[in-house]
Amino acid sequence: MDNKIKVSVIMPVYKVEEYVGKAIESIQAQTLKEWEFLIVDDGTPDRSGEICDEYAAKDDRIHVIHKENGGAPSARNMAIEMAKGEYFYFLDSDDWAEPNMLEDMYHLAKRDNAQLVVAGFYIDTYIGNGNYMTDDYVVPDAVYPNKEEFRKNAYKLFDKNLLYTPWNKLYEAKYIMENNLRFPTTFWDDFPFNVSIVRNVERVTVTSRQYYHFLRARTESETAAYRPGMYEKREEEHSWMVNLYKEWHVWDPASKEMIARRYIERFIGCVENVTNPKCEMTEKEKRREIKKMLSNPRVAKMAKLARPRSGYMKIMLLPVKWKSTLLTYLEAKVITYVKTKNTKLFTKLKVGR
Repeated sequence: MDNKIKVSVIMPVYKVEEYVGKAIESIQAQTLKEWEFLIVDDGTPDRSGEICDEYAAKDDRIHVIHKENGGAPSARNMAIEMAKGEYFYFLDSDDWAEPNMLEDMYHLAKRDNAQLVVAGFYIDTYIGNGNYMTDDYVVPDAVYPNKEEFRKNAYKLFDKNLLYTPWNKLYEAKYIMENNLRFPTTFWDDFPFNVSIVRNVERVTVTSRQYYHFLRARTESETAAYRPGMYEKREEEHSWMVNLYKEWHVWDPASKEMIARRYIERFIGCVENVTNPKCEMTEKEKRREIKKMLSNPRVAKMAKLARPRSGYMKIMLLPVKWKSTLLTYLEAKVITYVKTKNTKLFTKLKVGR
């Protein structure tokens, strides 16, 4: 039986009892049947683990591992060591996938002998009263048969947010195991894991088809959360990106502009994080923090290189270019207001940036 497993689906579970059933059922509904489903209960305090056990009792392809809480990276890494499939797929326990996802991606992987298959995805943002809006993240079909072709075109995938997350990808198990690639035990582990994947990947297939539904259903966590250390984390991520492109020896204008625009968009997000109502700094401390962030020489450099795609992003960038602490602070307050009071408008602006 082990030799017939085409895809190992791996899913960490923690405090998702409202959503995990739909996630599991979306895998059971796959047109590809030769899969195993490794679910890791990461010490969840709610009924999520019990719900997974109930599904496993009725489907012998589902295996539930219960462990003490250690975070999603440790849960995924534990399952990687146990997985027996030709390819790995990583599902989040509060999302769901279209029925033909695994079959289509597996077919592409075998057709092109791909080490990595990248698909489009949907973001479903719930805006209240059972209503939601869907945004599409997609690029045209492409086959990159070698490192050079992939590297010079990677900026297109980064630009559409297709290389950051694990759940829109099928990974060749052999590539992961032979290169000893694992999720790092860090906050926001998806991006550094995928950086390690693409660093030396040779064969990549991209499909314009969309399968995965990322749910922004919990508006409290999405719009109201304050994240301490967010600015420092974004700075670290930027360094990873720059180092990756240096290792690749790819420094063409399109790639440089993507990196700069990515940085400056996230910088504005970091400033808004400071003005979040749940940030316990005083107003004076917030302005001081923003002034410190604006003084980073990297900000001026990236702002000069970036070419925003929308008029409102061009306007938002002006206070940053002027290094005006007051205007940047007021702008961030406006963003916070829209983010917390009008999720629909905020989502439209974010997607259209």
